[in-house]
This record gives sequence, structure tokens and C-alpha cells, in this order.
Amino acid sequence: QLQLVESGGGLVQPGGSLRLSCTTSGIHLPYFAVGWFRQAPGKEREGVSCISNSGESTNYIDSVKGRFTISRDNAKNTVFLQMNSLKPGDTAFYYCASRSVPYCESATERDDFGLWGQGTQVTVAS
Repeated sequence: QLQLVESGGGLVQPGGSLRLSCTTSGIHLPYFAVGWFRQAPGKEREGVSCISNSGESTNYIDSVKGRFTISRDNAKNTVFLQMNSLKPGDTAFYYCASRSVPYCESATERDDFGLWGQGTQVTVAS
């Protein structure tokens, strides 16, 4: 069964850092743009960041700009989300998803994401 696999979540204090990873053995991820999404309890899932297939183009929502960095290692079929200066408001289940096209128009783009992971929990609390 094709799917993405996220890892790297956990409990961290405010101001701390985590690095999430998204990988798969089922598809050739370098062909596709990849997005990170999050869903907090009682809220809708929101796009957080997106990276083009080459890694040359990245997009972020305003609330994470300057704190989160999306990157990819195409040789390892993996996409990362480095999260620094974490805030309690970042607490959510984080998902990665691959897009059926190689680019992202924005971090909040929702169309054409067909393959999803099961997510990893990020909790920011003191």
C-alpha cells in the first residue's frame, strides 16, 4: 500500500525545536511537490508549508515564517520540516502529503495532494 511515513514528532517546551521527516518507499518522491499540513484538536487541517520537486521553491504560512524550514533530500526520498522557536499554538498532528504536480502555488494549496501519511503528533508545552 502506497503511503508516506512521518516521524520526528514529540513533546517539546516552548522555544524548542523538532525536525519532522517524511519518507516513502512506494513512490519516487523527487517527481512531486510535497506539503506539510497540521490539524489541531477542534480545528480544520491547514497547510503549513510546501516545497517543489526540485526544492528550489518553498512556501510558508505567515505564522511559521522565519521559524520553520522545509527542505528535501531527493537522494534519500525524504522531505523535512525543521521547526524552531516552537509555540504552544504549533501543537497539532502534522501530516505530509505528495502532490501530483511538481510545484506549489502556496502553502495553503489543497488541490492534487493524493498520497498522505498517517501523521505525527507535535506537542509544545512547558
